[in-house]
Amino acid sequence: MLNLRFTPGLPIILSLFVLLGGMLVGCLNPFAPKVDKSSQQNALITSQKSPDEVLQNFVYAYTFRDSLLYADLLDSGFVFEFFDPTIGESGAFESWGRDVELRTTGGLFRAFDAIELMWLNIIYQNTVSDKEEIQYRNFRLTLIGSDLSITLQGYAIFTFRLGADGKWRIKRWVDETHL
Repeated sequence: MLNLRFTPGLPIILSLFVLLGGMLVGCLNPFAPKVDKSSQQNALITSQKSPDEVLQNFVYAYTFRDSLLYADLLDSGFVFEFFDPTIGESGAFESWGRDVELRTTGGLFRAFDAIELMWLNIIYQNTVSDKEEIQYRNFRLTLIGSDLSITLQGYAIFTFRLGADGKWRIKRWVDETHL
């Protein structure tokens, strides 16, 4: 026969045992919160199903200096064009292809500690076909290094092309920022 006697501290000891046992079994760790499984978890990097999603990934690639993501934004026939005021007497447009763009942007990513890119407004937008779109946008780019901080505000004309894999990419980028 079981003989139970009342002990004054027994309820407190049992309560602590139940509380601690539940914590041990459930592995409750206040410094490791539950993983957020909401739909916003993948909202930073898009699947590039539209030109706007390409530009969202562009911001992410610049912010986190992600050269692999940046490379996926550019079409295989990508061309970058910009105005170089040092060419000739009054300047001229210069251009380069995808390989030079990737090297140049990689250097930019390594040269600065932080990069912030903001797309401001769509000035002009034209859907050329179901596989090509043009957007004229303005932007603000802030480059922060150990010795300097530069903020540029300018304009860019993007031509986007829909690839066979269902992803939109930048086919042509004309930078109209005049320093």
